[in-house]
Amino acid sequence: MRISRGAEQRIAYVVDDDPQHLHETMVLLRSNGLTALGFASAGELLQALPDEARGCLVTELKMPEVDGVELIQALKARGCFLPVIVVSGRSCVGRAVDAMKAGAADFLEKPYDNSALLRAVYASMEADAQAYEERCEHMRLMRRLESLTNRERQVLDLLLEGASNKNIAARLSISPRTVEIYRAHVMSKMWAESLSELVRMCLIVGAQSAKVDAGFAIRLRSNN
Repeated sequence: MRISRGAEQRIAYVVDDDPQHLHETMVLLRSNGLTALGFASAGELLQALPDEARGCLVTELKMPEVDGVELIQALKARGCFLPVIVVSGRSCVGRAVDAMKAGAADFLEKPYDNSALLRAVYASMEADAQAYEERCEHMRLMRRLESLTNRERQVLDLLLEGASNKNIAARLSISPRTVEIYRAHVMSKMWAESLSELVRMCLIVGAQSAKVDAGFAIRLRSNN
C-alpha cells in the first residue's frame, strides 16, 4: 500500500508488531478525531510512507528485523523528520535512551494512560506543523536569495556585515548612488521592508556567504 500524497493532511502513523495493541491504539486515536494508519512492521511503514509525510509516528521500540531506533535512523536517512513517539516496556529502557539520542520526540513506558499517549500525539502534531511552516519559509527565502544577481548578493553580504552605503561603494569600486540602487533591488527581491527584517530573513536562511555581524544584528533588533 502506498499512501497518497496529501500534503496538508496530518496523520498519526502507528507501528506495532502486536496486533492487539496496534488495534487498541488505532481505536484510541481515531475515536479522538485523529486520522491514523497502522502498520505491523517498520518495513511496511517505510514502503508506504510518502516523502512529504506530515503528522507524527508512534512506534513500538522492540520489534523484529527493524526496531524503533533503527526505524528513526532509516527515516532520517530518507530526509523524513516526523516527530517520533517511542513506546516500550521496562525491559527496554536502555534501548529507549538510544531512541531519544537518535531523535525520538517522546518516550512512553508501558503501561501508560491513554491520555498520556494523546497528549504526546497532539504535541508532536503541533511540533510537526510548526516545523513544516519553518521549512516552507526557509524555502521561500532561499528562492528569493537565489534570485539576486552577483552584484546584488555582494551588496547584501556587505550590508549584513554592517557596512554603510559609503563603505560598500568604496569596497566595490562603485558610486554610493549605485549602491542605493542595488540595495533597493535587494530589498524588493527579498520582500523586506526594513534592514532589520532583511537581517532576520538571512539569519533564517543561514546563507553561507552572508556573514551577519553579531553586534550589528543585536543593535538592529534592539532598535525595533
